[in-house]
Amino acid sequence: MPLTVTLLSLCQALLVSGNILLIAVSPLIGSNLAPSATWSTAPVATQWLGLMCATIPASLIMARLGRKRGFLLGNLLGLVGVGTAMQALIGENFFLFMLGTWLIGIGIGFGQLYRFAAVEAAPLALRDRAIGLVMGGGVLAAFFGPWLARVSRELAETPFLGSFLGLGALYLVALVILALTRLPPAEITHGDDTPRPLGEILRQPVFIAAVTAALVGYGVMNLAMTSTPLAMASAGFHFDLVATTIQWHVLAMFLPSFVTGHLTARFGPSRMITLGCLLLVASGMVAQVDAGVHGFHTALILLGLGWNFTFLPATGLLTETYRPAEKARTQAANEFLVFSTVALTALLAGPLVSGLGWAMLNALLIPLSLLPLLALTWQRLARRRQRPHISG
Repeated sequence: MPLTVTLLSLCQALLVSGNILLIAVSPLIGSNLAPSATWSTAPVATQWLGLMCATIPASLIMARLGRKRGFLLGNLLGLVGVGTAMQALIGENFFLFMLGTWLIGIGIGFGQLYRFAAVEAAPLALRDRAIGLVMGGGVLAAFFGPWLARVSRELAETPFLGSFLGLGALYLVALVILALTRLPPAEITHGDDTPRPLGEILRQPVFIAAVTAALVGYGVMNLAMTSTPLAMASAGFHFDLVATTIQWHVLAMFLPSFVTGHLTARFGPSRMITLGCLLLVASGMVAQVDAGVHGFHTALILLGLGWNFTFLPATGLLTETYRPAEKARTQAANEFLVFSTVALTALLAGPLVSGLGWAMLNALLIPLSLLPLLALTWQRLARRRQRPHISG
């Protein structure tokens, strides 16, 4: 595996560490600063909204300037967001804090393309393994992110200010790693042949199956994960238990990445996505029967596994839908659809968990988790119709 893929994996680990820190503290900051409880997850939603806003520009910027400059720009925007959030915490300004998380989300939107850069840096035969290795960087984040959230929470007199000092340090380290990483220029990775119309690409059954698996896997996971700190705090659990639960969840999200590529290459993306959907269903079912610490842990572990086995194979499946000259627009469309869904789920998490409760929220997620199976069935039927019939 090329050294570039390993360095991208480290950048992914730093990115996810920051995301975990934000997941652990943003809903709690929101509940302290927000005018009402229904706004408590709004800072998480604006983070995902910023990510959604970055999806199309990030892909197009990298098509013109190259991956490296794009990633550096994203980290710089993240640092601006960190500074804005810190100023908001000092001034106890809820809406300024939302602006800060929105800017951080834009930076994260650029970082979400690390997995596609890994595909370009690795030989074709190692495509799925390269995706797995980069996403596997989240294993380090599973330990480092919650630890950073715990130790940095009270470092300053202003609550949670130290958390954002730590987040800024993560982005600075990523800048140094990216400066040392050699990535191919845009003209090599994006090609110069004539692209097909975007509508034609988006109508492909395989594209629809890939996007459906990614947005459902990520959306279901994010809605349940974002609700977890609020649900556990409402149930009276200490913040350390919340951070530990998120830690096990993130570990379940990323630890399988080291073998997901091997499994996808052997069994195919459709079977892996089906397994992921069933794990998401199992997570929702556990939430119906156990509202204790072990129930939260088990549900969040199954939720993380379900995300891994839907989102990673869907990324590999997406690479089959475009030619080099179509890469930027296709990836931008995929990221926009996926992360606009994630932003919506983050916005809905607060009102839903407050109004419905943890168990009912998860009950609603069970049928949603099965939607990718319908898209895969349709893709399979469309493929059969396209096969030539041989008459005897």
